[in-house]
Amino acid sequence: MDSLLKLPDYLTLIAYFLLVFLVAFASIFRNKERLTDSPGGYFLGGRNIGWFVIGASLFASNIGSEHLVGLAGSGARGDFVSGQFEVLASLILLVLAWIFVPFYLRSGVFTMPEFLEKRYSRSARTYLSAVSILSYVLTKISVTIFAGALVFELLLGIDFWTGAVIVVLATGLYTVLGGLRAVVYTDLLQMFVLIAGSIAVTYYGLRALGGVSGMQEVFASRLVDSSRFFNLWRPASDPDFPWTGIVFGAPILGIWYWCTDQFIVQRVLSARNLAHAQRGAIFAGYLKLLPLFLFVVPGAVAYAIHLQGSGILEVNGTMEYDRALPALILYTLPTGVKGLVVAGLLAALMSSLSSVFNSCSTLFTIDFYKKWKPASSERELVFVGQLSTAVLVVIALMWIPMMRILMEGGGIYQYLQNVQAYISPPIAAVFLFGLFFRRIHARAAMAALWTGFALGLGRLLLEVLAGKGIWTLPESSLLAALVQMNFLHYAIFIFLICTIVLFLVGYRSRARESVDESLIFSKSNIALWSEQKVNFILTISLILLVIFIWLTFSKWGVA
Repeated sequence: MDSLLKLPDYLTLIAYFLLVFLVAFASIFRNKERLTDSPGGYFLGGRNIGWFVIGASLFASNIGSEHLVGLAGSGARGDFVSGQFEVLASLILLVLAWIFVPFYLRSGVFTMPEFLEKRYSRSARTYLSAVSILSYVLTKISVTIFAGALVFELLLGIDFWTGAVIVVLATGLYTVLGGLRAVVYTDLLQMFVLIAGSIAVTYYGLRALGGVSGMQEVFASRLVDSSRFFNLWRPASDPDFPWTGIVFGAPILGIWYWCTDQFIVQRVLSARNLAHAQRGAIFAGYLKLLPLFLFVVPGAVAYAIHLQGSGILEVNGTMEYDRALPALILYTLPTGVKGLVVAGLLAALMSSLSSVFNSCSTLFTIDFYKKWKPASSERELVFVGQLSTAVLVVIALMWIPMMRILMEGGGIYQYLQNVQAYISPPIAAVFLFGLFFRRIHARAAMAALWTGFALGLGRLLLEVLAGKGIWTLPESSLLAALVQMNFLHYAIFIFLICTIVLFLVGYRSRARESVDESLIFSKSNIALWSEQKVNFILTISLILLVIFIWLTFSKWGVA
């Protein structure tokens, strides 16, 4: 396949890759002793990272294939409401900053499963570690590699497998050598490249249409309801994105992802103190408002250009909305700028991949190897972390052929994503309520975790069986209602059931299990809040900004 880029684009890409490795290795050699001699140095960057780097890393590591492909594709379909997950993430990051971070830093843990062990038991730790590693390998790692390989294939004309190897080896190299410090500082660079590239796509796309008014004229001339493209709210009866699911269901999944997932929380654990950890999360909250404009809006722009007769979203007579962002890049951007934007795409993918590599190696080393060999030296733990990252690189490469089959088969990857999402409500419940209620003990936590796991996996299996025609659900039955329930509503259902189990098992027990009082909410937490006046002001400003966006992109705000 021939490349669609020119020499200036390639020069931009080469400059980007050189800069990434320069930043990565500079961060490694400046802290070489700290990295190689201390697990805290390798896995948590020496616990000395500032708020700006933390916020940038939270944002950059989060942006992955689901944003580059999925969000832009949603914008092209008219599913502007999918941007709600990004807007809500801003508020959930405030929950991370003010509710969870003080407990995490006070406990001194390396991993989220380790925190669960301190609050509950070893069984809770093992459950979360195993579930996290498995979900990372099957979803985050493999899908990010797949998307990166497609970027190489579609935009650079490089063979898919060659592109996959380049993405994995390039990212794995500095992750193995530098640990979290190399990851967060390359994330900082990649944040700027990603934002600059996305702004360029939006600017040139709108310019091709004659601005926002020109895009609305195109929609009007084709009898397209433009309010669907710029409306963040849907009625409760909407099958895909009901406002009830958005308001009450999405935050449950957000708490799991932003407040309890090692992939994300590892960054705030690396902060030099509480103030930097909180401000980093708040800064990331501001950044999470950008994807609505950097990915969803360009998707709508791509669809408008398609309606003008260019057909950029059509392949062999079939509409492929997920091509929205790559098509917009190729159709509207001038030579040279294309290279910058492709660098931005690769920046996002490499950032996500390096982050999950580091998180997986941290989980394996701290939660499994250290427990297996508690007498291990600090240098040995660092070596095991590097070795486990290298093993993950190999596993990821071996998994790519299966991943491509699954992606091309259609639907199976969605089932894998659903597994990850279905198990999140019980984890969110166990973490959240465990901070406020000391009577919720280890037995209650494990009962809730396994109950939620069974409910999530049960629905998934029924979906597969019904979808394949193997089993027909009884009509008008409770079972059919549960399986056909909106995904976000089902997340609420699991969360409520797990919450009931937590309190029933916890409060019915006569014997009170010992609990580390430092991991339970008290007046001292409020005292800590009062010391963070700047962070408090930034928090109120972010909340007001979210409310402004909600009002602006609403049915009445667009009309």
